[in-house]
Amino acid sequence: MLLNSIKTEFAKKAAVLIYCYPKFDLMHVSLIKRSHYKGVHSGQISFPGGKPEIEDQSLNFTALRECSEELGIQIINENLVPLTPLYIPPSNFLVSPFITFDDFHPKFNLDKREVAAHIEIPLSKLMKLQIEKRALDEGPTKGTEVPCFWYQKNLIWGATAMILSEFKSFLATLSSN
Repeated sequence: MLLNSIKTEFAKKAAVLIYCYPKFDLMHVSLIKRSHYKGVHSGQISFPGGKPEIEDQSLNFTALRECSEELGIQIINENLVPLTPLYIPPSNFLVSPFITFDDFHPKFNLDKREVAAHIEIPLSKLMKLQIEKRALDEGPTKGTEVPCFWYQKNLIWGATAMILSEFKSFLATLSSN
């Protein structure tokens, strides 16, 4: 058995949603800054998402439910495109990312308990972002240099940066067809 499959066999499941929508005639993607709490991902930039609940029929449903709860929106397009699941060692999560697009700008009503800030990135700007190396400025790994994206004073690193990289490749494939 491969080491990676041993790790992920016992990992907790989670799902995130890469939610895209128009704003000012440009497509945007939503990221959130997590509220501060006792936990490894406190205060980090991430996609809306989380763990499945008993009533969730699938991880697709988890991604939609969590995004709706955290951003306070009703998602109309429930046709999701899966990306590659990603194992996150510090929290022992196997995260399944999904993409969906709506054709309207939603009225956001953030869950202040879970979301400290909403970050909207135009896809055209996202495509221009390049991976950089920056030192973490807070948390237990403060000072550690990590590969990341930097957008409007927001350090996007770790699993979120890895998922964004795959999403950028997905968008590039769409635009080349």
